[in-house]
Amino acid sequence: MTRARQLNAQFQNGLIWFRRDLRTGDNAALYYALKHCERVWCVFVFDTTILQPLIDEAHAQNSHASKVQDRRIEFILGSVEELHRSLEDGGGGLIVLRGDPCDAISELAAHLDADAVFANHDYEPVAIERDETVAERLREGERQLLTFKDQVIFERDEVLNGQGKPFAVFTPYKNAWLRQLTPFDLKPYPVERYAQSLATPTHKLDHAWPTLARMGFAPGKLAEAELLAGMGGAQTLLEEFTNRIDSYAERRDFPAARGTSRLSVHLRFGTVSIRTLARLAHEM
Repeated sequence: MTRARQLNAQFQNGLIWFRRDLRTGDNAALYYALKHCERVWCVFVFDTTILQPLIDEAHAQNSHASKVQDRRIEFILGSVEELHRSLEDGGGGLIVLRGDPCDAISELAAHLDADAVFANHDYEPVAIERDETVAERLREGERQLLTFKDQVIFERDEVLNGQGKPFAVFTPYKNAWLRQLTPFDLKPYPVERYAQSLATPTHKLDHAWPTLARMGFAPGKLAEAELLAGMGGAQTLLEEFTNRIDSYAERRDFPAARGTSRLSVHLRFGTVSIRTLARLAHEM
């Protein structure tokens, strides 16, 4: 299989852990969780092992600063808020926690009596180590961490050269990538088909909704960058770029011109599906 692995197991309770996939549509882990669980709760964790060093570094540079400005945190918070609203529209909701995910996920899974935690692959070394720790803690409670391919079309060893090794030069890799691509690889995951499995968080799971101030941050200049967060922001930029994509080759090298899609941050945090963009490019 070139897409996410197929599951045969069925579970009573599942927990979907959103990370760099802050959208409800065409989300591999969310799709498999809803399809294979009777009830699915959703969670996002503001990772203090990432946030606190940002705060400490900023204070070290400016000891008089009471709050720290960081556009990334603003973007994530806005995207998480929209994700919560989208899940509510589908009959569920989002549990938002703040802490070390290694503790938060295992504790929440135990509290919900979740048989499995579903998440999409994260490829950075620190994230891989984090996921290994979470998986180990879940196993101690006889639970599973199930992860799926979602950020990329092909990953790891799915596209190799004639010697069965990773490509070292881009153009041969691109050509092999295109030869291997099929319509199935670009097919969206029909999350909406199984939305009835979404569970609404109970009052026992309610926590004070994180704000920039509560997390030690101050509003920055995200609005000045004309960058809208969330799925809606991604859709707006995509529609705008589609209307001027024919001039991309001429305008992309001029910083003062609005030539690029400006979707990189949306891809980074998964507010738009890579398959959506790949289908658009494939159709051009």
